Amino acid sequence: MTSKTESRLLNFLKEDLAISNSSITIALRHFEQDPGPLPIILWQYGLITLEQLDRIYDWMEAG
Repeated sequence: MTSKTESRLLNFLKEDLAISNSSITIALRHFEQDPGPLPIILWQYGLITLEQLDRIYDWMEAG
């Protein structure tokens, strides 16, 4: 993920979905240990709902 794309995704998570900074920090720590799609990591650890996951992928496809 490029830093511009990453920055846009993090902004979307915070601004549009109201995901807390602490949830994002937890997901980023797991991402460092086991890289994978950040939205999936958020969902796997129960930090977002399936509906939010779907909205993230809709946003990513549109972007």
